[in-house]
Order: sequence, then structure tokens, then C-alpha cells
Amino acid sequence: MPRYEYRCRECGSDFEVSRPMSEASAPADCPEGHQGTVKLLSTVAVSGAAGSAASSAPAGGGGGCCGGGCCG
Repeated sequence: MPRYEYRCRECGSDFEVSRPMSEASAPADCPEGHQGTVKLLSTVAVSGAAGSAASSAPAGGGGGCCGGGCCG
């Protein structure tokens, strides 16, 4: 189940909530009881880790036809 990170606007604390993706946009209450929270962007979304993972893959030798050099 995905974990979503929130920040309380009242006390400034950060906290995480595990919930189904279907409830990703539902509001979350602060563990201290406050209701004014905001959902934070994940580190992956902010840093673009998906793009950097592809660029750090070794060139060639991927074991498959694409990247392995077996396609003429």
C-alpha cells in the first residue's frame, strides 16, 4: 500500500499515511489532531529519479534483444 507524506500547517510536523491509491487525494489529519494539512510531493517526483535510473543503467549487455546487440 502506498505511503503519502503530509505536513501540518498548524504545527509544522511531517507525517506519513498508508492508504490505497483510490484515497490518495483524501485529506489527512495531523497526529496531533489538527486538520489543516497539505500533501507533499514524493522525493521521486521531485528529483526525477525515474529518468536518472535509466541514464545510470549500463550500456549494452542488457540480456535482451533491445540493448544486447543481437538485433541487426
